[in-house]
Amino acid sequence: MWNRRRRCWTCCAIARFDADRPHVFLYGEEDTASTITFGQLFERAEVIAHELARRGMSTGHTVAIMLPTSVGFFYSFFGVLLAGGIPVPIYPPFRADRIEEYAARQSGILRNAQARLLITFRRAEAVARLLMPQVPSLKGVVNAERLLEAAPHAAREAAPGAGPLLLHQPRESAIAFLQYTSGSTGSPKGVILTHANLLANIRAIGEAAAMGPEDVGVTWLPLYHDMGLIGTWLAPLYFGFPIAVYSPLAFLTRAERWLRAIHVHRGTLTAAPNFAYELCVRKIRDAHIEGLDLSSMRAMLNGAEPVGPETLDRFAARFARYGLRREALTPVYGLAESALAVTVPPLGRGPLVDHIEREIFERDGRAVPAPLAHGDHRVISFVAVGRALPRHEVRIVDASGRDAGLLP
Repeated sequence: MWNRRRRCWTCCAIARFDADRPHVFLYGEEDTASTITFGQLFERAEVIAHELARRGMSTGHTVAIMLPTSVGFFYSFFGVLLAGGIPVPIYPPFRADRIEEYAARQSGILRNAQARLLITFRRAEAVARLLMPQVPSLKGVVNAERLLEAAPHAAREAAPGAGPLLLHQPRESAIAFLQYTSGSTGSPKGVILTHANLLANIRAIGEAAAMGPEDVGVTWLPLYHDMGLIGTWLAPLYFGFPIAVYSPLAFLTRAERWLRAIHVHRGTLTAAPNFAYELCVRKIRDAHIEGLDLSSMRAMLNGAEPVGPETLDRFAARFARYGLRREALTPVYGLAESALAVTVPPLGRGPLVDHIEREIFERDGRAVPAPLAHGDHRVISFVAVGRALPRHEVRIVDASGRDAGLLP
């Protein structure tokens, strides 16, 4: 990412001046973590950049990245950027019985993105090659492991006397990557994010959440989703703090891993959809989290889907004895079209919930306060998701795009 304040690549600057500082603690199936330093991130990404250039990738080419949470994803994403390409993260295949559905969905994204290359992993290579006849722009499929095995001087050997590859230095207005929406309400739609878009949102998130190098992030969110990619990786990268990372499958298999990583790494920031908090309440047994300490956590962001007030109550009550402060629960709102975040509440305020008359709201679209009565079907509750980010604006408009009237 281009940083106009330092006039350099953020990751390159940290890699040069503090190369041995840990950036990613990546957990595998055995709950043991491998460490990626800032220096390793740049060095391995540079290897991939050279190899992509040797394979004919040019500035502005789109490169799809179909990888699970792995070292390959981290290195490939920045390798594409360093070579001047435009990364397009897409989710990898998970179920063999739904390959045809998966191929149809992903071929649409790849055609829309006009992907020139597809970086994937060994077990998915056969699936990836099935996509090629359906995507005219796609010229090749490459295994991320083979890219990493390439010698750093491979590109120079391919063109004797050409000198070293000059790593791409993008303009702020240049496209950083293409982020496709989840498709939860329709077909996935591509969002073009420039370096300026991305940095503006990351800086605003950092200001709203008071991010700094003393923080520690914990995540299991998928890296092909904006909340995982931008919120729990690129933002920590920009602000220079480490993250502990599990895969989504590892979390779904044993939800306590998320909370255990907060304990082990003294995590201060994390994010997840509402279902994840509910899953922790329902599935984690006391015996699995004996001795857990969550007191280091200052902001647990809840977004990407409707936030349930009952879930917030249950989660806060369930884990209070493990040091979790209710004030750390932070409902937020965002969407891919805004890079990531739109609203964040004041830190430490804790969740606020509005209770309104259901019948009036459903009939007239007006919010009339109602006294809270648990189990009363006449009351509907909404969780407040905060204020607009610094230097961002939220407007409420009607179907014609005009500002809608608001009640005082």
